[in-house]
Amino acid sequence: MGEEGPGGTVHLLCLAASSGVPLFCRSSRGGAPTRQQLPFSVIGSLNGVHMFGQNLDVQLKSARTEDTTVVWKSFHDSVTLIALSSEAGTSELRLERMLHMVFGAMVLVVGLEELTNIRNVERLKKELRATYGLIDSFLGNSELIGDLTQCVDCVIPPEGSLLQDTLSGFAEATGTAFVSLLVSGRVVAATDGWWRLGMPEAVLLPWLVGSLPPQAARDYPVYLPHGSPTVPHRLLTLTLLPRLELCLLCGPRPPLSQLEPQLLERWWQPLLDPLRTCLALGARALPDGFPLHGDILGLLLLHLELKRCVFTVEPLRDKEPSPEQRRRLLRNFYTLVTTTHFPPEPGPAEKEDAAHPAQVPRACYLVLGPGMGWGQSSVSLFIRSQ
Repeated sequence: MGEEGPGGTVHLLCLAASSGVPLFCRSSRGGAPTRQQLPFSVIGSLNGVHMFGQNLDVQLKSARTEDTTVVWKSFHDSVTLIALSSEAGTSELRLERMLHMVFGAMVLVVGLEELTNIRNVERLKKELRATYGLIDSFLGNSELIGDLTQCVDCVIPPEGSLLQDTLSGFAEATGTAFVSLLVSGRVVAATDGWWRLGMPEAVLLPWLVGSLPPQAARDYPVYLPHGSPTVPHRLLTLTLLPRLELCLLCGPRPPLSQLEPQLLERWWQPLLDPLRTCLALGARALPDGFPLHGDILGLLLLHLELKRCVFTVEPLRDKEPSPEQRRRLLRNFYTLVTTTHFPPEPGPAEKEDAAHPAQVPRACYLVLGPGMGWGQSSVSLFIRSQ
């Protein structure tokens, strides 16, 4: 299993499927956005070989060269996304899921109608600029993992019941069923209505809030790629503490002015200390004193039925490898076991195999020895299916 190299480059191309006109190109190097662009001849060749296959009823999904992995994906026969990565160990699964997240982000901001019925290419290009911050976060080294697991990144607050009860009361007071409390793009608590949101908006909405510049309050129009791709909703955000925000998904009401400071003080001022303890959960995800073995350097826990996950690489800061390296290792290991041993969507068993069911793996582990860039220690990665 390779490790994503710190100097690897990721390019994302978005083109109009019918004409091949580029709508935008985003790039990152070593996890940071870069202005490096692909030559137009390369963009044309990548799109041309994909269109050539379509004309022959051949679907070109991915390709590999000595140092680059390429994945193509068309959406609604209107938009084609192409991802190229020179990072060592990059898998097609990671790039394919990134493309789905990118298209979901495009729908979230501009709506499906604008993407499937392109009337004015130049106007669409301008509208898509509002997606760049969110899209760039998918290309970089994010502290979140929902883009890969397709599960909502969550934290475990020490006083979760108290926060949940307060959130439910606040939602009832505002007449809004879709409310959540977020810290650094992770869900601390949410109403039942919020948890009923479909994919990918359940992952995209917290990710969007985490990618926006800090503001005391926002009234942000969004489309729901699954639930309402053509009719916009309003995403209201209210900052309680730095990086800790209330999010309300609603229709025309309530107006932002109705959420006065008195209403926030009534519900949230008594919880100031529990709210402050949530700030440390942004990176760690687990509360202080959580019973975790001292040798665990990182943890990814997924509830596949509820589509929620807890992801942390900072239970211990004073050991090698670094949190950035741990994050890359966990993401690569999850990709490995998902593509080889634990398919995310196993197919139904064949009737003739009913008497002799296939062996289903319950656990998988991998040991990486010295020489991987963090001294003379070794790292073991382990996954278990329940």
